[in-house]
Amino acid sequence: MNLSKIISYILIAIGGVVAVYAQAQEDQNQMILIGGIVVLMIGVYSVSRGIPGKSNEEDTKDDNQ
Repeated sequence: MNLSKIISYILIAIGGVVAVYAQAQEDQNQMILIGGIVVLMIGVYSVSRGIPGKSNEEDTKDDNQ
């Protein structure tokens, strides 16, 4: 596994923990919650960027006819 994927997974974990922690407190700090969600979404975006798109050969054959 390369370094960028490891960093992305760490960002997802940190963002999730921060978001849950901020949500669990009785007096919620909205800025911490927003920050955790932003870090979580940056990690998810980084991971999803490396996933190739779905390619159906049937769809491309139908489009060419």
